[in-house]
Amino acid sequence: MSNRFISWAIFVLLCLIWGSSFILMKVGKEGLTAVQVAGVRIFSASAVLLPFAIYYISRLPRQKIPVILLTGVTGNLIPAFLFATAVVKMDSSLVGILNSLTPICVVVLGVGFFRDRIGAKKLTGVLVGFAGLCLLTFTQEDVSLDNLGYAGLVIIATLSYGLNVNMVGHYLKGIHPVQAAAVSLAFLFVPTLLILWWDGFFELDFSASMVRWSILASVLLGLMGSAVATALFYILVQKAGTLFASLVTYGIPFVALIWGLVYGEAVTWIEMGCLAIILAGVYLANRPNKTSK
Repeated sequence: MSNRFISWAIFVLLCLIWGSSFILMKVGKEGLTAVQVAGVRIFSASAVLLPFAIYYISRLPRQKIPVILLTGVTGNLIPAFLFATAVVKMDSSLVGILNSLTPICVVVLGVGFFRDRIGAKKLTGVLVGFAGLCLLTFTQEDVSLDNLGYAGLVIIATLSYGLNVNMVGHYLKGIHPVQAAAVSLAFLFVPTLLILWWDGFFELDFSASMVRWSILASVLLGLMGSAVATALFYILVQKAGTLFASLVTYGIPFVALIWGLVYGEAVTWIEMGCLAIILAGVYLANRPNKTSK
């Protein structure tokens, strides 16, 4: 099998996995709190990767360990709890659309905090994406201050993702990405265990079918959406480069919309149009400059 075929196979698989994560959160919150959904997700991923992290950690430079651990917080822990909280009040398909702002956040934070240079096309992309976000927010029929607050949680999560990508790109060059991902997630084993204990997870009625199905959905979310997907994403980066890998963001909202329709959520043409505007902004913000021959 050629590397090109393998890269495209991983690309499609990532779109399916990450695009399905929002509906799994929706199922998880039926029997668990938002904190418990996120806690079970990250705990499951960290538990699976813990043996690999123990093996890999001695191979990583000691001075890079703090940054690697911080990427686990910004790239997994914070977004997991924010997304799970937002899905309680918002349609999973809408959360998936808002998630497509992540690459724009990468550009904005890269310029604002990491002194990256931004060209006219990138700036245009950021403005177009922001316009799509504003249009999406204020065309919702049930817009209220509370709903805007939940949408804000998703935006904060995308900013956290953006910070994580910039830290990896600027401070972890030359570090094996799969090893770094395993260590960063395994570090969250104890914190998420304590969070689950604090939120009363171990006092739940585990004989109730709704609780069991919610736990199963959250565990699947952790194993596939965090552990497996993170490893696949870094493999894709190695095989096809960061630009091709970043295009996964384009496919995620479409999968989320399909699952939203299957789950009975109302997806309007206005939302589809706003998604197209946001993705156009993402494309412009991440479009590489043409090199002269």
